[in-house]
Amino acid sequence: MKIVKEEIAIDNNRSFKVFSPRLKNYFYWHYHPEIELVYVEAINGIRHVGKSISGFVESDLILIGSNVPHLNFDYGIETDYQQIVVQLNNKFIENNIADVPEFLMIKKLLEKSYLGLSFYGKTKYKVAKKLKENNQDDPFASLINLIEIFQILACSTEFDTLNKDDTRIRFFLNDKIRMGTIYDYIHEHFDKSPDVNEVADMVHLSTPAFCRYFKKQTDMTFTSFVNSYRINQAKTYLLQEASITEVCYRVGYDSISYFNKLFKQLVGETPSAFKRRHSLKSKEQHTH
Repeated sequence: MKIVKEEIAIDNNRSFKVFSPRLKNYFYWHYHPEIELVYVEAINGIRHVGKSISGFVESDLILIGSNVPHLNFDYGIETDYQQIVVQLNNKFIENNIADVPEFLMIKKLLEKSYLGLSFYGKTKYKVAKKLKENNQDDPFASLINLIEIFQILACSTEFDTLNKDDTRIRFFLNDKIRMGTIYDYIHEHFDKSPDVNEVADMVHLSTPAFCRYFKKQTDMTFTSFVNSYRINQAKTYLLQEASITEVCYRVGYDSISYFNKLFKQLVGETPSAFKRRHSLKSKEQHTH
């Protein structure tokens, strides 16, 4: 699928929209002028915003600016998940925020959102709670709740900036290659041996041209992306109680030492430490 402009309909009596889309079986690489806040709860998933591609575990909270291309956050999720999406009217800043001095920090936050902001820690959990409590049947209370959410985000230091550069749509408009074709190929072959020559042929490019294209679009080599995708899948299997040896082979590696080394390099901890930490966290959540 080539990049798609999503047409968003927001009620004339509202300045934003809150909903829970379910698109897990659909590759939706898209953009829209509306600023978007996304919260997802899932065992594991893929986060692709602008040029940034990474994975998330358990939950994700992302603020995406106007016209920044992104993949639906439930793409490829094969387990239960919950998703809440907030989309702001195009004139939200102009009509509700811009001229109010008390909203200066929120205005700066929304202006910075074009880089893609990923929130974590206490900020993520506070905002998730408020999103779940949002009462859409009361428009005024819903708006106040949203303003409070943006103030929490604006005051937080618990966030990562996903893109170093501006990745708004003009960067991607000349993209004639189907990123969906590449994702589908990797999803089908990650446990075997994804072949760069094969995928280059599928998108009608020479291998060197494909490698240049892929690096330009994602800031990653094809090999790095495949490794990242495999390790992301490995996290899902580890959280489903599979053994480390079993997971290593299931995601296409034949060397456990290499798998352990790569996992630590990409995740920041070994597979056993990752498994142990999330197992403890799960037990704690069930006892509270």
